[in-house]
Amino acid sequence: MQTIEGNLLAPPNVTFALVAARFNDFVVAQLIEGARDALQRHGVAADAITLVRVPGAWEMGPVCKRLAATKKFDGIVALGAVIRGGTPHFDYVAGTAAKTLEQTAMETSIPIGFGVLTTDSIEQAIERAGTKAGNKGADAALAALEMVNLGRALDAASL
Repeated sequence: MQTIEGNLLAPPNVTFALVAARFNDFVVAQLIEGARDALQRHGVAADAITLVRVPGAWEMGPVCKRLAATKKFDGIVALGAVIRGGTPHFDYVAGTAAKTLEQTAMETSIPIGFGVLTTDSIEQAIERAGTKAGNKGADAALAALEMVNLGRALDAASL
């Protein structure tokens, strides 16, 4: 049986964009640091990472699509925090962010790591940004890196 999979070693000259929301920045700043650190620890050069700030998770999809269309980035990592409140606003923002990021990844074949926290409380968001539950920004960055490598492996196998 042939097995094709990605790995977590940065290929030469790989580039990434981190698209990060300013909303809930007290959480997102930790996600950014986690993503940057994870990419660099796995061999991505510091100058090969571009940080793009957007107002909030709602605005991520169009910006990621624009960045993917440039073909300047091998992977994109979307970072944000949508925290449930007392209105349905959470459902619209979180759902739209997930949907537009998935559409962009499907349409462009550029891997997008989903590091958008969707939590019920501020405490849960803080836990997922580097305390009890690890750093989901780092996890999203590593998923994007693995997908970049998997795409290259699929190309090499002519699949």
